[in-house]
Amino acid sequence: MTITEKVAYLKGLMDGLEIDKTTKEGKVLAAMADVLEDLALTVADNCDQIDAIDEDLENLEEFVYEGDFFDDFDDEDDDDFCFGDCDDCDGCDDFDYDEYEYEIECSNCHETIFIDESAFEEGKTFECPACGTILEAYTELDEEEGE
Repeated sequence: MTITEKVAYLKGLMDGLEIDKTTKEGKVLAAMADVLEDLALTVADNCDQIDAIDEDLENLEEFVYEGDFFDDFDDEDDDDFCFGDCDDCDGCDDFDYDEYEYEIECSNCHETIFIDESAFEEGKTFECPACGTILEAYTELDEEEGE
Protein backbone atom coordinates (compact mmCIF):
# COMPACT_ATOMS: atom_id res chain seq x y z
CA MET A 1 0.00 0.00 0.00
CA THR A 2 1.40 3.41 -0.98
CA ILE A 3 1.37 6.47 1.25
CA THR A 4 -1.43 8.07 -0.75
CA GLU A 5 -3.48 4.88 -0.46
CA LYS A 6 -2.92 4.81 3.30
CA VAL A 7 -4.03 8.43 3.66
CA ALA A 8 -7.12 7.73 1.53
CA TYR A 9 -7.89 4.73 3.78
CA LEU A 10 -7.50 6.95 6.88
CA LYS A 11 -9.89 9.57 5.47
CA GLY A 12 -12.39 6.85 4.56
CA LEU A 13 -12.07 5.41 8.07
CA MET A 14 -12.84 8.84 9.54
CA ASP A 15 -15.93 9.12 7.35
CA GLY A 16 -16.98 5.56 8.20
CA LEU A 17 -16.65 6.21 11.94
CA GLU A 18 -18.76 9.31 11.43
CA ILE A 19 -16.33 11.54 13.29
CA ASP A 20 -18.09 14.86 13.93
CA LYS A 21 -16.00 17.50 12.15
CA THR A 22 -17.74 20.29 14.04
CA THR A 23 -16.19 19.35 17.40
CA LYS A 24 -12.74 20.53 18.46
CA GLU A 25 -11.31 17.01 18.18
CA GLY A 26 -13.04 16.37 14.84
CA LYS A 27 -11.65 19.60 13.36
CA VAL A 28 -8.13 18.65 14.44
CA LEU A 29 -8.40 15.14 12.99
CA ALA A 30 -9.84 16.44 9.70
CA ALA A 31 -7.08 19.07 9.40
CA MET A 32 -4.43 16.44 10.15
CA ALA A 33 -5.88 14.14 7.49
CA ASP A 34 -5.78 17.00 4.94
CA VAL A 35 -2.14 17.77 5.81
CA LEU A 36 -1.25 14.08 5.51
CA GLU A 37 -2.94 13.97 2.09
CA ASP A 38 -0.95 17.01 0.89
CA LEU A 39 2.29 15.51 2.20
CA ALA A 40 1.56 12.16 0.56
CA LEU A 41 0.90 13.82 -2.81
CA THR A 42 4.10 15.88 -2.51
CA VAL A 43 6.15 12.79 -1.66
CA ALA A 44 4.62 10.93 -4.61
CA ASP A 45 5.48 13.83 -6.96
CA ASN A 46 9.04 13.96 -5.62
CA CYS A 47 9.43 10.22 -6.10
CA ASP A 48 8.31 10.56 -9.72
CA GLN A 49 10.83 13.36 -10.28
CA ILE A 50 13.61 11.34 -8.63
CA ASP A 51 12.80 8.38 -10.84
CA ALA A 52 12.95 10.61 -13.93
CA ILE A 53 16.32 12.06 -12.83
CA ASP A 54 17.63 8.57 -12.13
CA GLU A 55 16.62 7.43 -15.61
CA ASP A 56 18.26 10.49 -17.19
CA LEU A 57 21.43 9.83 -15.20
CA GLU A 58 21.50 6.19 -16.33
CA ASN A 59 21.18 7.34 -19.95
CA LEU A 60 23.97 9.87 -19.47
CA GLU A 61 26.26 7.30 -17.83
CA GLU A 62 25.61 4.87 -20.66
CA PHE A 63 26.37 7.57 -23.23
CA VAL A 64 29.58 8.68 -21.53
CA TYR A 65 31.04 5.39 -20.35
CA GLU A 66 29.72 2.87 -22.86
CA GLY A 67 28.59 4.88 -25.86
CA ASP A 68 30.11 6.99 -28.57
CA PHE A 69 31.36 9.82 -26.35
CA PHE A 70 34.98 8.66 -26.24
CA ASP A 71 34.99 7.66 -29.91
CA ASP A 72 35.74 11.32 -30.69
CA PHE A 73 39.13 10.80 -29.02
CA ASP A 74 40.54 8.33 -31.50
CA ASP A 75 44.13 7.31 -30.73
CA GLU A 76 45.08 7.50 -34.39
CA ASP A 77 44.00 11.15 -34.66
CA ASP A 78 46.35 12.82 -32.18
CA ASP A 79 47.19 15.81 -34.41
CA ASP A 80 45.95 18.21 -31.72
CA PHE A 81 48.59 16.93 -29.30
CA CYS A 82 51.49 16.52 -31.70
CA PHE A 83 54.52 18.64 -31.00
CA GLY A 84 56.76 17.25 -33.66
CA ASP A 85 58.87 15.01 -31.45
CA CYS A 86 56.91 11.77 -31.31
CA ASP A 87 57.87 8.80 -33.45
CA ASP A 88 54.57 7.00 -33.98
CA CYS A 89 52.01 9.52 -35.28
CA ASP A 90 51.30 10.95 -38.69
CA GLY A 91 50.76 14.45 -37.30
CA CYS A 92 54.49 15.08 -37.02
CA ASP A 93 54.79 15.25 -40.78
CA ASP A 94 52.49 18.28 -40.81
CA PHE A 95 54.08 20.04 -37.84
CA ASP A 96 55.29 23.52 -38.77
CA TYR A 97 58.49 24.17 -36.84
CA ASP A 98 58.85 27.63 -38.40
CA GLU A 99 55.67 28.80 -36.69
CA TYR A 100 57.29 28.37 -33.26
CA GLU A 101 60.40 30.21 -32.16
CA TYR A 102 61.18 28.59 -28.82
CA GLU A 103 61.39 25.10 -27.43
CA ILE A 104 60.97 24.48 -23.69
CA GLU A 105 60.68 21.45 -21.45
CA CYS A 106 57.71 20.96 -19.12
CA SER A 107 58.92 20.96 -15.52
CA ASN A 108 56.42 18.25 -14.63
CA CYS A 109 56.40 15.67 -17.43
CA HIS A 110 59.57 16.83 -19.26
CA GLU A 111 57.71 16.91 -22.58
CA THR A 112 59.23 19.25 -25.18
CA ILE A 113 56.87 22.10 -25.94
CA PHE A 114 57.16 24.55 -28.84
CA ILE A 115 56.00 28.12 -28.19
CA ASP A 116 56.10 31.43 -30.03
CA GLU A 117 57.25 34.83 -28.81
CA SER A 118 53.76 35.80 -27.56
CA ALA A 119 54.22 33.32 -24.69
CA PHE A 120 56.75 35.71 -23.18
CA GLU A 121 54.27 38.53 -22.70
CA GLU A 122 54.21 39.65 -19.07
CA GLY A 123 52.12 37.41 -16.84
CA LYS A 124 51.09 35.07 -19.64
CA THR A 125 50.80 31.41 -18.74
CA PHE A 126 50.02 28.37 -20.83
CA GLU A 127 49.07 24.76 -20.23
CA CYS A 128 51.29 21.81 -21.06
CA PRO A 129 49.26 19.83 -23.58
CA ALA A 130 50.77 16.56 -22.41
CA CYS A 131 50.08 16.76 -18.65
CA GLY A 132 48.03 19.93 -18.09
CA THR A 133 50.59 21.68 -15.86
CA ILE A 134 50.26 25.47 -15.94
CA LEU A 135 53.59 26.91 -17.07
CA GLU A 136 54.94 30.44 -17.26
CA ALA A 137 57.39 31.40 -19.98
CA TYR A 138 60.54 33.22 -18.90
CA THR A 139 63.93 33.95 -20.36
CA GLU A 140 67.41 33.73 -18.87
CA LEU A 141 67.39 37.53 -18.82
CA ASP A 142 64.31 37.41 -16.55
CA GLU A 143 66.15 35.12 -14.16
CA GLU A 144 69.15 37.50 -13.96
CA GLU A 145 66.89 40.51 -13.31
CA GLY A 146 65.16 38.65 -10.44
CA GLU A 147 68.41 38.03 -8.59
